[in-house]
Amino acid sequence: MSEAFHLTFLDPPFNQSKDYGVHDDRLPEKTYWSWMKSLCSKIHDLTAPGGVIFFMQREKNTEMVLRTLRETGWHFQNLIIWTKMTSAVPQRHRFGKQYQILAFASKGEKPRIFNRLRVDLPPAPHHKKPREEGVYVTDVWTDIRELTSGFFAGEEALRTSDGKRIHEQQSPIHLLFRIILATTLPGDLVLDPFAGTGTTGIVAKQLERVYFLIELNSSHVKVIKQRLNKVRPADDVTKYLHYYRFTPNLLEIIGESLVPKVRELLSKKSLEEYLRKQE
Repeated sequence: MSEAFHLTFLDPPFNQSKDYGVHDDRLPEKTYWSWMKSLCSKIHDLTAPGGVIFFMQREKNTEMVLRTLRETGWHFQNLIIWTKMTSAVPQRHRFGKQYQILAFASKGEKPRIFNRLRVDLPPAPHHKKPREEGVYVTDVWTDIRELTSGFFAGEEALRTSDGKRIHEQQSPIHLLFRIILATTLPGDLVLDPFAGTGTTGIVAKQLERVYFLIELNSSHVKVIKQRLNKVRPADDVTKYLHYYRFTPNLLEIIGESLVPKVRELLSKKSLEEYLRKQE
């Protein structure tokens, strides 16, 4: 391949003894992290100058994630705390766990692209009123719902005809929407080496980025093709456009096909209509 990647979303198996069908998720710790180091090194080689990586992992592995990225040439930018909206996992001798990490790093001292996203974050209890122009996204993400295994997973979670989850670790559309929108431009190349059910590709396609997905599980590959062939209502990214409407350069980074919808949202009349529909 002559061109290089601009963004990699690295969400590997966490070595938690999950059943992936085509992967041994019970590797010795040393073997697992040697594998991660080899992957990060290869991805670094295939990344364009200023390109970025988001490495998602369990909070307990933060030290190893940061070390792995540093030793393979990546420059650290942020440790993103993605808090979960469901109940914290209870613990007997420590505080309950309620977040995952995403280590954001670049090839070179700074990313070639970083779009400062502004969102219409609901006001906290101690705020007197909503912010009229939204707020910039920080390194703590409290507003993206995870796809839990129960009722809270909603319509987005992929299921078989008998209701069984197709992939227990399915990433939410909103997570990839934020990552891709923040660090790429239309036409950029996005890589997902552990594609799972293809969420990265689904979002990248709608935002007019070029995507490369790698997945070994043949049943998951079939699901990915189906999702890419026809976007489900639950996978449609347009539902997030209103939330990101305060982003200064939204029209330039969203992709041509979505520009008309953004323009419509930015008009006062349609905005009032939108708000009425939400009541």
